[in-house]
Amino acid sequence: MVARHDQTTDPELLAALLQARRGTAFFARKLNELSDAELDGDTLLPGWTRRHITAHIGYNARAIARLVEWAATGVETPMYASTEVRDHEINFGATLSPIALRHLFDHSAVHLNVEWRDLPEDAWNHTVRTIQGREVPASETVWMRSREVWMHAVDLDNGASFHDIPEPVLERLLTDITGAWRTRGTDTGLLIKVTDRNLTFGDTTSDSPTVVSGPLASVVEWAAGRGHAGVTSAVTATGPGTEANTSSVPAAPKWI
Repeated sequence: MVARHDQTTDPELLAALLQARRGTAFFARKLNELSDAELDGDTLLPGWTRRHITAHIGYNARAIARLVEWAATGVETPMYASTEVRDHEINFGATLSPIALRHLFDHSAVHLNVEWRDLPEDAWNHTVRTIQGREVPASETVWMRSREVWMHAVDLDNGASFHDIPEPVLERLLTDITGAWRTRGTDTGLLIKVTDRNLTFGDTTSDSPTVVSGPLASVVEWAAGRGHAGVTSAVTATGPGTEANTSSVPAAPKWI
């Protein structure tokens, strides 16, 4: 039997697909390390147990698969009917038996992977719409999934950390997060410096910005609202003879 492969030949898209699939495998490994009883445990997300995160990741795969089907067929199939429907689905999924919850994750991940694999080359540019109402090419679904599986693997609070996330994923996460701040105008006076990548984000026009700095993984962890270990904060002023005043690390602006 001839092996089946992705129909796309775009090298950047293939690399993104590989990153998403690796993230799915990483999430699966952290989930499988948990006993059924441990699924009831708390996570890094207030109010959500590991059951909620697992249900969310499973239903998210189904929702993204609907967008890929939309791109393939031209028939509009939204991610969810509404945010209320999405939230109800997650809360319901969290009540499933452990074996059903694990099957939800496994089967939905396989379904999404097949939809990606079988999507024709030209259909990756077809426009679909996210739950937030953004119109994006179908290729964006790969990043949408990659972001979810890598970050929520950490949220399971089962030994994974942002240092386990590949640097290209971390960089794009930070770009997305700071971009959301900029769109909302919540980054005023806030400058982000990534010390191990020579990257700067945020308000570069402020005369006395609050500078949050640290290595990439630590900065993304802070920016995503998951903690501030490894980052420092200082209030600076421009001009000769000025000095930085260290301060406590502020809470990151709301992202989503």
